[in-house]
Amino acid sequence: MTLALPRRATAEFTGTALLVAAVVGSGIAAARLSPTDVGLQLLENAVATALALGALILTFGPVSGAHFNPVVSAVDWWLGRRAGTGLGSRDLAAYVVAQVAGAITGAVLAHLMFGLPAVAWSRTGRSGGHLWLAEVVATAGLVLLVFALARSGRTSAAPAAVGAWIGAAYWFTSSTSFANPAVTIGRAFTDTFAGIAPASTPGFVAAQLAGGLIAVAALAHWYPHAADTADDVVVPHPTREIEVR
Repeated sequence: MTLALPRRATAEFTGTALLVAAVVGSGIAAARLSPTDVGLQLLENAVATALALGALILTFGPVSGAHFNPVVSAVDWWLGRRAGTGLGSRDLAAYVVAQVAGAITGAVLAHLMFGLPAVAWSRTGRSGGHLWLAEVVATAGLVLLVFALARSGRTSAAPAAVGAWIGAAYWFTSSTSFANPAVTIGRAFTDTFAGIAPASTPGFVAAQLAGGLIAVAALAHWYPHAADTADDVVVPHPTREIEVR
């Protein structure tokens, strides 16, 4: 029996909410603190996001695995479905709903912390082949990273490694590395530095899903037994009904 699904789903909800709160909140703070320097704003946003992501993986990983990302959860389900590892179909559905709801909640939370209206639809258009390609690269790299760490027994490095990947990809991708459908949807609810217009979200989500498929193909070539350690993604978490103290 797996650790109670409601317990894991609430961990995914809260972790994703706090991740988006960090992304949006640090973007608001950066725009206020460095109003004339967009490069510095991006640096401040990237550093805060990378550090928060590492801390959240450490906090919630032992409960749910700290996916915080529907693509990671979907690949975990896909790879583990025959090996009897990873997420089941019911788990996947609960994780995705929790992640998307958490992302929206996180954007609202960031607004409220900075004295803004709870919701303000983004007007920042982000579309074009170069941005979609960037999202494919950022997402494929993220998924490949977390499953490679699990398969090679290096999940203890996941908080630092995942934070480092996202922080670096802020700078080497033209899209600033959303790499997460739930986070993308959540960022549509904020008309601030980190926002993305609702009309731009389908292209980003499609690119992220494509990145996940590429990662699956890469894992089949480089880590053909990645499914055996699907329970350890992003970090190992209980697979039986036990108390986490």
